[in-house]
Amino acid sequence: MKKMSMMLAVSLSAAVALSAPIQIHAAQQSTSKADNTQKNAEKGVTAEQQKENKTDREITREIRRSVVKDKALSIKAHNVKIITRDGHVTLKGPVKNSDEKKAVEKAAEEVVGKGKVTNEIEVAPAKTKKEKKEDKEKKEQTER
Repeated sequence: MKKMSMMLAVSLSAAVALSAPIQIHAAQQSTSKADNTQKNAEKGVTAEQQKENKTDREITREIRRSVVKDKALSIKAHNVKIITRDGHVTLKGPVKNSDEKKAVEKAAEEVVGKGKVTNEIEVAPAKTKKEKKEDKEKKEQTER
C-alpha cells in the first residue's frame, strides 16, 4: 500500500514538473512583446521623466480622470501615457483609431490649454483574423 501511494505521488509530481515549463514559456513570450524600451529611447520623453511637483501631478491626474471617465474610449485609450513636465503634457501610446487620438488630446487641452500638449499617440494597426484567433486561443489557455 505504501509503495502504491509513493508511486502515485512520484507520478503526480513528475506530471506537474513536466507541465510547468510550458506555462512559464508562454508567459515569457507574452511579456517580451510589451518591451518598448528601444522605442522610448528613440522618442524622448518617457513616463519615468514625469515631474513629481504637485502642479504637474495634479495636471496628470485631471487628464487621466477625464480620459477614463469617457466610456466611449477603448482600454488602449484609457491607458495612454500622460507625462507632465513643467506644465507641458506629452501623450504617448497606442489607441484604436484617430477619433480616440483626438479625444485624448482634447481632454489634455481642456486641462492645460492648446499649445501645451505634445501628441505622440499612435493609431494601432487593426489586428488580422489570424492575430485575433491567436489572442482568443491564448485567452482560453490561461482560463484553463
